[in-house]
Amino acid sequence: MNEVMTPRGVEPGKILQIALEKKVPAIMSYLSKQKWHVAKVVLAELVGDRLSVESMAPRKRQRPINIRVGQPVGISFKYEYGKFVFDTTVVGLEPSRNPADHREGGGTIILTVPDKIEVVQRRSYFRVSVPESLKVKVLLWHRSGKREQRSHVHDGAEEIHNGAPGRLVDISAGGAQVVVPVGASGENPPGQEGNFNKGQFVGMRFTPLPYETPLVLSAQIRNVLPTADGENASLGLQIVGLEASPEGREVLTRLIGVVEQYYQINQSGAKQKDAHPVSDAV
Repeated sequence: MNEVMTPRGVEPGKILQIALEKKVPAIMSYLSKQKWHVAKVVLAELVGDRLSVESMAPRKRQRPINIRVGQPVGISFKYEYGKFVFDTTVVGLEPSRNPADHREGGGTIILTVPDKIEVVQRRSYFRVSVPESLKVKVLLWHRSGKREQRSHVHDGAEEIHNGAPGRLVDISAGGAQVVVPVGASGENPPGQEGNFNKGQFVGMRFTPLPYETPLVLSAQIRNVLPTADGENASLGLQIVGLEASPEGREVLTRLIGVVEQYYQINQSGAKQKDAHPVSDAV
């Protein structure tokens, strides 16, 4: 399977009710101050066409989720055979049902129940290595906030200032690993390599296969680790925002196709090696 699918014969309300009863954790992606943010939430209540969600962060670490009524958001959660994704709209903001949360900035977000919920098979979220025959270059840049409100579909013609070149190592529908050069001074503080920090949101652009249209994505840096040679840094990226709009899910569908293509190329290469084993030198 290499596309986003809609479960047949299953109403969104029933899917949400199951997720609520099973206390399945979810991720909410949204724009705040012109930048993408993600928050871990739990489905708290489902009444009619209204869905309530609350932050999953511990009260001592909870930060206000800066959204407004009327704002679109994306929700995703993993359950059984796949990852369910949909976009919806904030219709209300209420105090948390837990009185202890009131002093900590917690609250309940009221969303509309979506008309449809789409699902991506779990295997699309397994990391696939970039085939050895391909050298996929990546451009990373710090988000300025000006590009987030644009469509996820770009022609790649817009100039990006202060971009850092890198190389794509592996990819999935939910994340990627990119290797970038370390700064020439080599004196970056712990957790910071090449001016990229854990927790930062960045833009990334790469061309999956020669002569294809580039993919442009938003991502959050989940980890920064030096490579064994000390000359590069490996960035673990979580792709964000694709479930928050129909245009974003079109990009997600293409990304799933890229994962499948890389998997098939790798499988084909492995079969060729098995058919033509390399003999040991005498």
